[in-house]
Amino acid sequence: MADDEPVDQKNYLEERCKPQCVKPLYEYERCVKRVENDESGQKHCTGQFFDYWSCVDKCVSIGFT
Repeated sequence: MADDEPVDQKNYLEERCKPQCVKPLYEYERCVKRVENDESGQKHCTGQFFDYWSCVDKCVSIGFT
């Protein structure tokens, strides 16, 4: 057993936390649909993207319950 590679729990914890962050994910997806046809390249969803991952990171940091 000592030769086994350690398992990174980050991906597992992130997946477990995603259902708790549905609202920011929904807002991000709505934004993506709004700007997907923007030919100017000026519109983006960076704020919504970071809001979603901030929610996931916060959940992971306090531990999934």
